[in-house]
Amino acid sequence: MSFFKKLKEKITAKTDSVTEKFKDGLSKTRNSFAEKVNDLVSRYRSVDEEFFEELEEILISADVGVKTVLELIEELKKEVKKRNIQDPRDVQGVISEKLVELFSTGEQDVQHLNLNTDGLTVILFVGVNGVGKTTTIGKLAYKLKSEGKSVLLAAGDTFRAGAIDQLEVWGERVDVDVIKQSEGSDPAAVMYDAVQAAKSRDVDVLICDTAGRLQNKVNLMKELEKVKRVIEREVPGAPHEVLLVLDATTGQNAMVQAKQFRDATDVTGIVLTKLDGTAKGGIVLAIRHELNTPVKFVGLGEKMEDLQEFDPEQFVYGLFAEMIDKEVEETN
Repeated sequence: MSFFKKLKEKITAKTDSVTEKFKDGLSKTRNSFAEKVNDLVSRYRSVDEEFFEELEEILISADVGVKTVLELIEELKKEVKKRNIQDPRDVQGVISEKLVELFSTGEQDVQHLNLNTDGLTVILFVGVNGVGKTTTIGKLAYKLKSEGKSVLLAAGDTFRAGAIDQLEVWGERVDVDVIKQSEGSDPAAVMYDAVQAAKSRDVDVLICDTAGRLQNKVNLMKELEKVKRVIEREVPGAPHEVLLVLDATTGQNAMVQAKQFRDATDVTGIVLTKLDGTAKGGIVLAIRHELNTPVKFVGLGEKMEDLQEFDPEQFVYGLFAEMIDKEVEETN
């Protein structure tokens, strides 16, 4: 059985609405990437060095990242030789297979949140301004509430004008309280108040916003360290997640930000927003592979429910949907 057919069977066993979200959300990347791959395989009669060079260019143009592309091409060459593949069309399935392998962490394909099973879970959000951090916090609060958990928000970004108000708007929208102080307050003091409030109300999850400035990395680092110290002192083992929010539409710039924040704090997972707004969705692969940090969530649209747990198989299906559906249809 071909990899495309196996993948389709696995996808069919999953939630239809989620599959559709990945398919719709990745349409721009798919239309650009799959179109180029289709054109490539139709022009070549054999899988030679020139074929791989062109495939390399296609992957780089999808923002997969040079380092990751070179490793992926090497893996493809080995696999093509091992399986004695002559027809370029057969390479498409191998590409999909290798992408799933690279995305997967070895532990589990879908990277769930690390929730504390014995009391309060604290999730810290980091990321520069404008990447959709506050919106993502609101969407995650909505997701957790819909799963039956009680949620509280902490307005720890006291630096940016309007950040507290923006979080409050989301709090009202999803019917979740926001713990805040005045603009310019010490973020660590806000976190202390928020943790105490979460404990006294017996809340399941506390989601904390933080300032997104990177102009002075030393200050950011000190601030985040102080915030984490306060949280850990009040809730041993917390924060249980430090989620870095990146904007997929910024491409390789998102990689730069990811490296800077990784240097500043212990990032446990990535949230990639606005994936539906870019044709360069390959950045997911570059981030996952080069930073060795799991992509936990992706933003596939503007609706509340469009924040989805990242699933490599759903993602790869989203990249090759028409191609996969066509092959499955022809072989049935």
